[in-house]
Amino acid sequence: MNRIVAYLRVSTARQGISGLGLEGQEAAVEAFAKQQGGEVVAVYHEVESGKKKDRPELKKALSHAKRSKATLVVAKLDRLARNVSFLSDLMESDVQFVAVDNPFANQLTVHVLSAVAEFELKQISERTQSALAAAKRRGVKLGSAREAHWVGREDARKRGAIKGAKVAGKRHQQDADEAYEDLVPVVTKMREDGKSYRQIASELNDMGHTTRRGKDWNGTQVMRLVKRYS
Repeated sequence: MNRIVAYLRVSTARQGISGLGLEGQEAAVEAFAKQQGGEVVAVYHEVESGKKKDRPELKKALSHAKRSKATLVVAKLDRLARNVSFLSDLMESDVQFVAVDNPFANQLTVHVLSAVAEFELKQISERTQSALAAAKRRGVKLGSAREAHWVGREDARKRGAIKGAKVAGKRHQQDADEAYEDLVPVVTKMREDGKSYRQIASELNDMGHTTRRGKDWNGTQVMRLVKRYS
């Protein structure tokens, strides 16, 4: 374990009472890295509310770890064990990870935790569907099955379909942009310091960053990156 990318997360609602806030998590990761002889090359902090599902810092951390062939390290796995979106992102990224509070956890552990979390969601969904089915048996019409639901709203329905397609396309583009999102501030700062594209490429390679295809950076690729995000 040479390179380590740390991902620290805390809920704003719990931060004040938690015994392991962001500073505590960072200290735990640093101690773990020292014990394992690893180097923390980047730290990503996520402060979120309980209702928020988007985790931009997690995406940056996973992207950084994957490109740099680094290990993603979290301080406490139990804080995230029932978070389906986190577990899903972690599995899909195919990034190696370690939890300081459970260093023997591995990809199999994540699969088990994800299965449990998914089962709990399925149970909730099944109970909801049973309740809706019972309502239908009583003659209650739901959603678009209600009488006159679309009367006078045909245009709105078409606009909704068009808007949905645009949102999907925008999301696809956003996913592509996020691939190098964590590098943009770094590269921008280097350009402001007067460094050439070739010099920036050399420094990125020295820092352990690779392209999405796992290749070393060159000046042309850096130039394209700058133009894309400028």
